Amino acid sequence: VQLQASGGGLVQAGGCLRLSCTASGRTISSFIMAWFRQTPGKEREFVSIISLDGGSTSYADSVKGRFTISRDNAKSTVYLQMNVLKPEDTAVYYCAGRQGTILARLFNQYRYWGQGTLVTVSS
Repeated sequence: VQLQASGGGLVQAGGCLRLSCTASGRTISSFIMAWFRQTPGKEREFVSIISLDGGSTSYADSVKGRFTISRDNAKSTVYLQMNVLKPEDTAVYYCAGRQGTILARLFNQYRYWGQGTLVTVSS
């Protein structure tokens, strides 16, 4: 499966963005989907994850209450709605997918990755 992330951009602090991750080659209905982010010199960090049917979600403490993950299996797309953005949210955001049912939070547990989309939050 190929993943394509989009929706990044430049936004002022307090603003919002919605990231999308669309899969091709295969439906995502059998994939746990997650978002990670990375800044230069740092390891890729977990942001959010969603179960196969969307019924279970989990978030990093740093984004809880501000970000919302969702999925539309019919469109093979996962979304990350990011509200009340902060400068510290600036990063390249990656979507990732893994088969199975375990809500894994470590980047090395994911086989499929999108190319990343840059989010820049100005103060």
